[in-house]
This record gives sequence, structure tokens and C-alpha cells, in this order.
Amino acid sequence: MKYLLLASAAAAFVATPAFAQDDPAEDDANVIVVLGEGLPDTPAAPAYSTVEIDREQIVSTGSGRLDDVLLNVAGFQQFRRSDSRSSNPTTQGVTLRALGGNATTRALVTLDGVPLTDPFFGYVPFNAVAPERLGSVQVTRGGGTGPFGAGALAGTIALNSADAATLGLFNAQALVNDRGETQLSATAAPEVGDGYAVLSGRWDRGKGFFTTPEDQRVPATARAKFDSWSVSGRLVQQVGDDLELQVRGLAYDDARTLRFEGQDSTNEGQDLSARLVSRGPWQVDVLGYAQWRNFTNIVISSSSFNPVLDQRDTPSTGLGGKIEVRPPVGEANTLRLGVDYSRSEGDLEEVNAFSGPRFAGGVNSMLGFFAENDLELGNLILTGGVRVDRSSIRDGYYETVADGRTNFADRSDWYFSWRAGALFEATETLQLRAAAYTGLRQPTLNELYRPYQIFPVTYLANENLELERLEGYEVGIDWLPVRGAKLSITAFDNEVENAVANVTIGNNLNQRRNLDAIEARGIEASAEYQAGAFGLIGTLAVTDAEVRGTGFAAELDGLRPAQAPEWAASISASWRPVEGALFAATLRHVADQFEDDLETDVLPAATTVDLFAQYPLIDRLSVVGRVENLLDEEIVTLNRGGTLDLGVPQTFWIGLRYGF
Repeated sequence: MKYLLLASAAAAFVATPAFAQDDPAEDDANVIVVLGEGLPDTPAAPAYSTVEIDREQIVSTGSGRLDDVLLNVAGFQQFRRSDSRSSNPTTQGVTLRALGGNATTRALVTLDGVPLTDPFFGYVPFNAVAPERLGSVQVTRGGGTGPFGAGALAGTIALNSADAATLGLFNAQALVNDRGETQLSATAAPEVGDGYAVLSGRWDRGKGFFTTPEDQRVPATARAKFDSWSVSGRLVQQVGDDLELQVRGLAYDDARTLRFEGQDSTNEGQDLSARLVSRGPWQVDVLGYAQWRNFTNIVISSSSFNPVLDQRDTPSTGLGGKIEVRPPVGEANTLRLGVDYSRSEGDLEEVNAFSGPRFAGGVNSMLGFFAENDLELGNLILTGGVRVDRSSIRDGYYETVADGRTNFADRSDWYFSWRAGALFEATETLQLRAAAYTGLRQPTLNELYRPYQIFPVTYLANENLELERLEGYEVGIDWLPVRGAKLSITAFDNEVENAVANVTIGNNLNQRRNLDAIEARGIEASAEYQAGAFGLIGTLAVTDAEVRGTGFAAELDGLRPAQAPEWAASISASWRPVEGALFAATLRHVADQFEDDLETDVLPAATTVDLFAQYPLIDRLSVVGRVENLLDEEIVTLNRGGTLDLGVPQTFWIGLRYGF
């Protein structure tokens, strides 16, 4: 069925009729509408701490990967420091504000308004989204309401596709690095009817690097080999005076090897979405999506070097949608009303070498109703929003040959969340803002039902996990000291009650449990400066995070959460000497952090430098050079009692780029 739907979507790209063009004389010259976007941000959106990554930053990273792009926002982190070539995909959970501690995403990550996280595990499939397809990225920190706000516990990361005007009719790039790895991509964006279509493909492959330090390698040690591809299609059509249709399809496959020969993982997916946007007096945004995903993984023993676990099938399905309406309620008010729904269903089938086959799975769903209003009072804008969500966790089960099948009790409940903020334009160059909010996150099927092992440690699931709840507030300023410069500073205090974490409960035995809370207090800052061809962008996050624990977690009380650095910084400088040329350098630092909840193993601080250069040759053809980890810094991504995994070493890329 899913392949039939995808094929139908592909046919729509070539079979869509050319709608009649309106008379240009009838257009309102004062209104500029960019096709392919959703409804515009509300007036009070800047009241919340937001960083925007523009297209120039997106396409000029050292690695050319989406997770690298997001590291430009200090405070963004995955569960591990590994990138999306050399990590197990299930560790690619995303969070903000040092609220980490497990591998599940605590931020809402969307692509053109559609939630992107895996329905079973909650990780972000970074390799499915090629950065060159994007026009901008907006990172908003702090709990959120609005569409799918139940997933925005730590904030929202909105990935926005580039339109045809930005992409050009055709662009492509081909690069190779000093290990012989390749990166190929191409995009075509022709005009179609009263809109455009975008067809895009990307293929990355390589033998990878050794994640194991040289003095810890054994004959079975393997490079982090990877082979991934992604194809997408998008159709944007104006189907009425103020009505726009957007259809998007995505398919991807990603295979990786980690640490030992035969320790292979794959993740694949097919996504389909349709969106109808009305920009008339009654603004409406209607969205529906379907996702089909699967994950496989083989675990190799670090003592016998034989397979001990074959996680051979983890099919999952995600379904959802939203309806948002903005009625005309006067020039001073912007009112949003809506409903959204998401459903995740998945099953696990794996074979343990010692205990035999085991199976697990269930169905999670969230139904939410939201309302939000902005009120403009001269230089002051006030905003407030509420959500009511119905959480349902049902059909959960766990089955082994020895113990048979256990069916877990269904449970459901209603949850209330809210946010409010104020934005005051004190002068033409100074804005003051304040916000307070709550949020929630439902535990994933993976956290509820799937045990796993990173030898010698076993991690147990927990079907009784409660929803995480966040309370927080922040204050900030945005200052424009001189032309071309902007400085933003935000002070925040966020607390996640019932935070899910891997808790040590015995020798080499952990279980996912709800902590009393994780509290994070800190400062976020960003600075921008543009003077002619020169640009400078920097971000900084300093966070004091600690666990609140009683009972089983009493020994964790006051400790720093696992995988949460105290501070992180990123600064990028760029220079455009001539048309089509770009030189950029990025310096990043992340402080040391603890591998585990008991602060036993440390991941040392790391400082990296990445470079990017593009220079035109003829017409739209340019030569491109990139450098990852210029100083060859040792980046420790995992530390288990001195057994280490390492991140990407010094890597040089060279290639050609047409367009962009």
C-alpha cells in the first residue's frame, strides 16, 4: 500500500495540468507570497528564543551533513557526539538546553511542518534530509504549544525546504575525500503550472574511519563504513486565488557498520505528506502525513566477536495531521485555533544468542487541541497559548520463548500545557522579551518496551514510564548596536519533571526510569555581524544542569545529567570576495560531559575547526573544498570504563558544484 501511495505521488509530479496564469495587472504589487511555505510567523514569534540558520550556512559546512549544520546552534546536541555516518541511528535523539540523558528526541523536529522523528525509536533520520534541499532552519528553544506542540518539550527545530527560485532549474555536486569516500547529489526544480516541482537525490558512501583507538583495536575491529541514499519529490501548486497545494514524498535507505566486522545497522523510510494552505482573510493550514520506517541491527560480542543479538525487523508506522485556522479578528489580534493528531505503531522482532527470539511493540497516540493569540499594543506585543492533549498508550506487549507473552495495560489521560510571552520594542535598536511555558513528551515505544545491550551493560525497558513534563521561563534582549550587527542574550530556567533516563540499578544493569526532575539554568547568546562581503555568526550556551532524585534515584541527586556539557560555543566567519565565491571557517567547542548517570566516565572537552571554500570556474560551475576537524582533535564519543569510541578525524574533501 505504501509503495502505491508513493507511486501515485510521483505520478502527480508529471501529470499535473498547467493551470492558467493570472493576469499580472491584477496582482497586488505590494504583496509578495513565496510559494511552498506555510502560514507566516505570528507577530509575537520573536518573544521566544530563536536562532535562524540561513542557506549560506546550510550549504557551507565541513561535512555537508544536516547534523553538522545544526551544531551551529550552541546547545543543540545529540545523545552522542558521533555524526550520522559513524553512530548507531538509534542514538540520534535531539535535545536542547542540556536536557539530554537518553537517546530520544526531546525537541520537535519538523520538515515543512511534518514531524520527522522515527515512530518507534524517536531518533532523527538525518541522512534522509540533504542540506542542499533546505532554504532555512529555525531553532526555537523552550516548550511550545501550537501544532504538534506536545513533542516540543525542549524546543522546535523547523526545517524549511528551499523554493524553486532559490534552487535554480538544476544544481548538482560531486565530492571525494582523502579516504576515497564520495558524496553525490542533484536537484531539479522546474516551473510547473502555477508553481513548481522539485526532484532531488543524494548518495553518500565510504569505507569510513576507525572509531576505535589504535591501541584498543583487535582483528575484528572495523571501520565505520556507510552507504546511504535519499530521494525526494515536492510539488507546489497555486490552485486558487489564495489557495496553495503542497505534496511531498521521501524515500531513503542508510546502512552503517560500527566498531566490529558484522556489527551492521540499517534504517529505511518512506514518507508522504500533503498540505493545503489558504492565505485569504480566513487563513487555513491543513496537513496530513504517513510514514513507514524500519530498522535492523546486529550486535557483536566484544569478547568472542560473534553475533549475540540480531534485531532483524522493527517495522513502524507514523500517521498524523493538523488543521489550523486563523480567523480575521482585527488588525491588533492574530488568533490561531487548531487540532492535531499523531499515531505511532511499531513492533520489534529480534533473536538473542542466549535467550532466543523476543518480540515487543505497541501503539502510542496524541490528540491535541490548541489556541493561541497575539495582541499588538503599540510597541508591546503580548502572546498566550494553551493546549489540551489526550495521550493514549495501548496494545503494549513483550514476548520471549521462556516467559511467553506479557500484555501491558492500556492507559490514557488528558494533559494541559500553556505558554505566554511579551515582546517590547524599547527603542529602534533594542527589544526586550520574556516568556514562560510548560510542555510534555510521551515516552516512545522504544523506551516503553525494547531492552538492549551495549556490552557489558544491559538496558531494560519500562512499560510504566510516565509522560515528561516541562516548566520553564526565560528573559532576553535583542540589540542592534550598529548597522549589520545583532546581539541576543537569553537567561532561562527549565525543569523537566519525570525525566526519562537510563538509571543504574545493578552491576552492568540499567533501566529507563522517570527521575524526579532535571533542572537546567543558563545563558544563551548569539551574535551576528555583516559588513559587505564579510560575515560573522556566533552562538554560546552555558548551562548549569542537575538531576533531582529521591528514592531509587537518591544517589543521583545534584549530579549532572548524562551527556550534558556545561557549555558549548560555535563561531563561523565567511567571506564572499567575488560573485559565486565563498570562504568560511567554523570553530566549535564543547565542554567535557559524563557518559553515565553516576559521573563515572568522562568524555573530554573537544575543540574543532572546519573549513569550506567555493570558487567559480566557468558559468555556474565551481570548485569546492572542505575540511573536517582541521586540527585532528581527538573527539571521544563513548567511554565505557576506558573503552573508547572516537569521532571524525581530520578529513579533506574536493569536488565540483554546479549551481547553488
